[in-house]
Amino acid sequence: MFTEAQLYSPVTRAGDGDVTVHLSDEHPGVHDDTYRARRNAIAALALDYVPGAPVPHIDYTAAEEQVWRIVAAELARKHRTYACREVLEAEARLQLPTDRIPQLDEVSAALAPLTGFRYVPAAGLVPLREFFGSFADRIFHSTQYIRHHSAPLYTPEPDAIHEVIGHANQIASPRFAAVYATVGAAAARLATEPALKFLANVFWFSMEFGVVREHGEIRCYGAGLLSSYGEIEEFRHADLRPIDITAMGTATYDITRYQPVLYCARSVTEIEDVIGGFFDTMDDDTPLRAAAAAS
Repeated sequence: MFTEAQLYSPVTRAGDGDVTVHLSDEHPGVHDDTYRARRNAIAALALDYVPGAPVPHIDYTAAEEQVWRIVAAELARKHRTYACREVLEAEARLQLPTDRIPQLDEVSAALAPLTGFRYVPAAGLVPLREFFGSFADRIFHSTQYIRHHSAPLYTPEPDAIHEVIGHANQIASPRFAAVYATVGAAAARLATEPALKFLANVFWFSMEFGVVREHGEIRCYGAGLLSSYGEIEEFRHADLRPIDITAMGTATYDITRYQPVLYCARSVTEIEDVIGGFFDTMDDDTPLRAAAAAS
C-alpha cells in the first residue's frame, strides 16, 4: 500500500514557534548543520503560508542553484531518450529555466495559460485528502527545498526538482492535467480511508510511475520517473504489465527502491480512457469490488 509519510522528512513546530525538519540518519544532509538550518527555515515559510497570500520566494544559494543546473541538464538529456512525446511537447511549451531554480509563482504563471494549474508551498507531507483533493481546483502542493549538494543526482525524498521537473512538466499537458482533475474530484467524494489509499496506489502506478508504449518503444510519463536520474534509465528492465486497475490499487511495494513492476499503457489515449475513466467513476466501494474480483 502507499505509505506517503515515508517519502517526506517529518516537520514539527515547537511551542516557541521553532520549526524542525527531522532528517533520517541516512539522509545526505543529516550531519550538515547549515543544510539542516536551511531546511528548517524553508519549511517555516511554507507552514506560515496562508491560501490566497503571495507565495513565499526563496533566496536560493549558489550551491542550491548549482544542484538545479546539474540535475536539469542531466534530466533534459534523459527525457529526450526516455520521455513520451506528450511530456516532451508539454516541456517545450512550459519552458522551465535550466540555469536557475524557478520560484513557485513563476511555475504557476507558466502553467496558467496551458492548463490552469498553480503551485502552492508545502513544508513536507501534505495529507492525502488535501493533496489529491486540491487537484480539483487545479492546485498542486509543492516543496521548495533542494536536495543536499553532496548528492545532486539523488534524493531520499521529493524536493523541488521532483515537484517541478517531474510534476510541472507533466501537468503542462492538458491531457494529463485533466486526469489530475479527475483525481481531485474523486478524492473529494471519497469518505473512507481504504478508498483513498486505493486511489493513491493507482496514482502511484500511473501519474508517478506510469509508462506508455510509443512507436514500438517504452517511454515514461510518470513524474517519479521523469525526475529520477537513476530510475529513468532502469524502468525498461522492470516487469512491464498491461494496465490493471485492480492490481495497481491493491499492490504491495517498496517506495524506497526502483519499482520492479510497472504498468504500461498502449497509448496516452488509454491513460485518459482507462486510468482517467477509473478516477472519474471510483467510489468508496471500489476496494471491496476489487477484493472480490481478485479472489
